[in-house]
Order: sequence, then structure tokens, then C-alpha cells
Amino acid sequence: MNLTDQHLAPYAARSAISRGRLFIEPASESRSEFQRDRDRIIHCSAFRRLEYKTQVFLNHEGDLFRTRLTHSLEVAQIGRSIARNLRLNEDLVEAIALAHDLGHTPFGHAGQDALNACMQLYGGFEHNLQSLRVVDQLEERYAAFDGLNLCFETREGILKHCSQENARQLGDLGQRFIHKTQPTLEAQLTNLADEIAYNNHDIDDGLRSGLITEQQIMEVDFFARHRAEVRSLYPDLNGRRAISETIRRMINTLIVDLMRTSLARIQDSAVQSPDAVRQAGKLIAFSETQYEEARILKHFLHHQLYRHYQVNRMMSKAKRIIHELFDAMMAEPKLIPPDYQVRAEMPETQRQQKQARKIADYIAGMTDRYAIREHKRLFSVEDM
Repeated sequence: MNLTDQHLAPYAARSAISRGRLFIEPASESRSEFQRDRDRIIHCSAFRRLEYKTQVFLNHEGDLFRTRLTHSLEVAQIGRSIARNLRLNEDLVEAIALAHDLGHTPFGHAGQDALNACMQLYGGFEHNLQSLRVVDQLEERYAAFDGLNLCFETREGILKHCSQENARQLGDLGQRFIHKTQPTLEAQLTNLADEIAYNNHDIDDGLRSGLITEQQIMEVDFFARHRAEVRSLYPDLNGRRAISETIRRMINTLIVDLMRTSLARIQDSAVQSPDAVRQAGKLIAFSETQYEEARILKHFLHHQLYRHYQVNRMMSKAKRIIHELFDAMMAEPKLIPPDYQVRAEMPETQRQQKQARKIADYIAGMTDRYAIREHKRLFSVEDM
């Protein structure tokens, strides 16, 4: 057994008994298989581009707002903390967390919605599938294979959602969506660590931007309760430090609740192996009370921040950029780099399908500022 696996619970995923990689490789003498996955993700170009991809605010709007990169790091740290307490595989959680947004478009969810609309005639676009496409095909770092050749368990954790149609095309990786089974506990955990991270950092960024006010969010009991606790302990504390202290305590409450509830569910289920986990119901979860509080918080953010008219203005511009880039490139594929042009002879319908997917790959890989510059190059007379 790998030394890193010795402390794990029986129900944790173990790199030594991984379902393996698409291409067989010799084992590493110094790292477990999931550690290798993590390192490959950190060194890939798609990971570096996350630094300039949006969460809620466009990348150029301020240096202190979260990006996909800082978000992924926050998810990894929250996930590892919980995994350690549940005796799950921290390395697998970290790998999934760092890779889960690799396929995200520029301009956040607005960019994804726009690219999905553009791709409706060609199979659609979904960022979880695109993240898998990045690690399976699009990264070009190794001589022996395309992609990063990650372990099955890492790839499974990246693919949080999948339609039945797409699942049937994914072989073993898609079977759990067809048969309604569960992924590893590590994958389940990372999914909820993602939720903890983005809900709470969106509060922080929303308040920092001034698009939501402390008075508004005091209507949310979960926030108000922790803010009152901070005020009681530190009556003279105001401004950014008071908000940071409040959010820190909210995150801790969510983490502790998730750990306690999940451990109880795991013990009640009596699972003793990763295979048993797959056949059990969802075991990593919040308590009903905490789930409801998180739901109310998400509802507040959806209506007060994500639908704020200034955010809508930004997102409207972002969608227009994506649509116009896609339409121009489909009309004239020679506008894009040669690697993304379909050159082989094939039936026109098949060629259109393949070309559209390559254009989607190209656009999805753009950072916010690169997409803005590319749009300007194509449509601004000044840049002729």
C-alpha cells in the first residue's frame, strides 16, 4: 500500500487500486497516482488560464475579485480540510477541485450559456464535459498521448453532470449516470466544497463591489446570525475586517455541518469500500437545516447579485462577444488558428459539426481579456 493511503478509511478511494488511466504508464517512485494527477493539472496551460477567467465580475474590473483560479484553490483547501477529517483521500479531492473548472468559458456562466446557444445545432456545450475534454484530449504536453491521461477517479469527479445521451458516449465513465449510481466520496465532497466556496466568496465580492449592501444581506438569517456573533465578540470591529470575520465563520459552520452530517450518514450506511459507496445513496451532504439555510442564501445571491442590472449589462456584452465570435468563425474558419481548422475531406454536415466543436474549443479556452481583444481584432475598423 502506498504510504499516503495508510491513514485512509476503508470507504476512501485509494490510488493503489485506482481503475487506472486510459493509457498505461509506469508507476511513479515518489508520488501516488492521484498526486501525479494533481501535478499534471497544475502544470497544464488550461489551469494557468483560469487566472484570467471570470467568476461573477469580468477579469479587468478589479484586481481583488475572485477568478476561476482563486476559486479553484479555495475549493481545494476547503475540500482537503473536510477530507482529512473524514479520512478520505485528500490528493484525489485536490486534483478534482483544481480541474473542475478547466473547461469553463470566458465571462463565467454568461459565456457558457452563450456558447451553448451557439452550439445547439452541433451537440451543445457544457463546461463539465469541456473540462473532461480538456484533460482527455485538448492539452498537448506528452509525447505518448493527447490530454493529461488522468486516473478514472479524477476524471469521474470532474464530470459532475451529464445527460443520458452524452453518458452513453463516455463508456465506463458515463455508466453511473445511466445506472444512477454514485461516484467516490471524494467526488461527492468536492462538489459541495465548490458550493461552500462560491456562495461565500460571492458574498465577499458582492459587498466589495457595492452591488449588494450589508443592510440587504442582513435579511438572510445565516449571515445575520454570524454577523451578530462577530459584533458581540468584537464590538469595535467594522468594515472589511468585520465582513471577513463573518464570512470566515459562515464557512466554518458549513464545513463542520457537512463533516458531522456526512460522517453520520457514512456510519449509518455501513459502507466498507469504494465499491459499496457507489451502490449507496448520496452520503456527503449537509443537514436539512443547513441545506435550507444555504438554499436561502443562494436565492438571495441569485436575485440581488447575479441579476443586478450592472451585472446584467456586463453579461449582455459578454454574450454578444461570444455569439459574434462564433458566428464569424463559423462563416469563415480561416479567421482562426490553423490547429482549429478542419482540413480533412468529409461530408459537409460532418465537417460543419467538427468545425463547430473546434471553434467551441477555441472560444472556451479564451480568457476574458483575450476574448475581448479577439472580438476587437475581428470587428474594430481601427485594428485593421
